[in-house]
Amino acid sequence: MEESALPVDYQRMLSIVAAAAGPVMVKDVGAELGIDIQVPGRLEPLRGKLTKLADRGWLHKRPDGKFTVRP
Repeated sequence: MEESALPVDYQRMLSIVAAAAGPVMVKDVGAELGIDIQVPGRLEPLRGKLTKLADRGWLHKRPDGKFTVRP
């Protein structure tokens, strides 16, 4: 499946992770998306979406909880 087939918000998450110099934490992606990372619980839906991308092979979720792009 092409990246363009993904919803726009998922495409944006992929581009943020791809543009990072290394593995990124959910809060880093959230900050780039403009989510208030100081409010508890605001990052959980984002964590779920990033995990879904990892489960479907678009991203790699490391054991420490950080995300990277698949090679």
